[in-house]
Amino acid sequence: MRQAKLYRYCLPMDSGVILREQKLTAREGWVVELSDNGRVALGEIAPLPGFSQESLEAAGVQAQAQLELWVHNQPTDIESCYPSVAFGLSAALLELGGKLPAEGNYRAAPLCSGDPDELIPKLNNMQGKKVAKIKVGLYEAIRDGMIVSLLLESIPDLTLRLDANRSWTLEKAKQFAKYVAPSLRQRIAFIEEPCQQPGDSVSFAIDTGIAIAWDETLQAAVHQSDFAVKHLTGVKALIIKPTLVGSIDKCMALVEEAKAHAIQVVISSSLESSVGLGQLARLTNWLNPEETPGLDTMQLFGAQLETPWPGCLLPVQTLAEQTVYWQSHGDNEA
Repeated sequence: MRQAKLYRYCLPMDSGVILREQKLTAREGWVVELSDNGRVALGEIAPLPGFSQESLEAAGVQAQAQLELWVHNQPTDIESCYPSVAFGLSAALLELGGKLPAEGNYRAAPLCSGDPDELIPKLNNMQGKKVAKIKVGLYEAIRDGMIVSLLLESIPDLTLRLDANRSWTLEKAKQFAKYVAPSLRQRIAFIEEPCQQPGDSVSFAIDTGIAIAWDETLQAAVHQSDFAVKHLTGVKALIIKPTLVGSIDKCMALVEEAKAHAIQVVISSSLESSVGLGQLARLTNWLNPEETPGLDTMQLFGAQLETPWPGCLLPVQTLAEQTVYWQSHGDNEA
């Protein structure tokens, strides 16, 4: 007998989290709970404010409609859903069917969005390949260049991923590059979206030899009917954020297509709670095990949700403490 619940959660965030120039004091989203033949599975639907096209409310309404079909054994249409809804429902269904492997890739590229001195102890304690991520574009481009150069010089086996979130003009991006010696640039794995215009980002990569990655450009392009990875020219890596891309099937196809074109893939968080983040770690280990994912975002929360993230010391709120927005009833399941 199929049963389903839709929870609405609200978790506190660290006071320093800013999205698109707006402070995010709490993270809100939905958690789907599916039950069938003694099995229970969860999926998270959490549109990212400022980035997702759909609102939290619209995602909840759409998720409920799909769940009502599912509990009645009627066909669902996950691929036509909003990306966040498609990801959460597909993850729950995959989990319910025992098809999402249990083992996760919990290696983290430590995230530095403030003082780089905080990053050095983490890196010195890292086992194996040292990879870190730095948010650039928050301060002057010259300062960013000096910090990146300092870190690369200080830690000879370090590779950096940088994320500019389209903060720079082409001129500013070139100012950044001036302060990173050409001998160090090969250890910048990539810069995500360095320039406000994608064409300028490609020019920057050609002029400086610093590789670029598509994040926002990918999330916008992937929903176009004529999308193909081969059209994303001049790029070394794709940052795949399933909450912004869509179903796990769609993410799997994207990973396969990127690899076929020798493009690096990094599966990354959209500030999901520990429920969704844990599933992303498992998805990464399944689809892209050789790559360190971009999942070092639990530190930005004030609490975890239901399923703890390994090694995280934040308190865990249970689903029972959240709001049950909708649930199926025993007389309407097949």
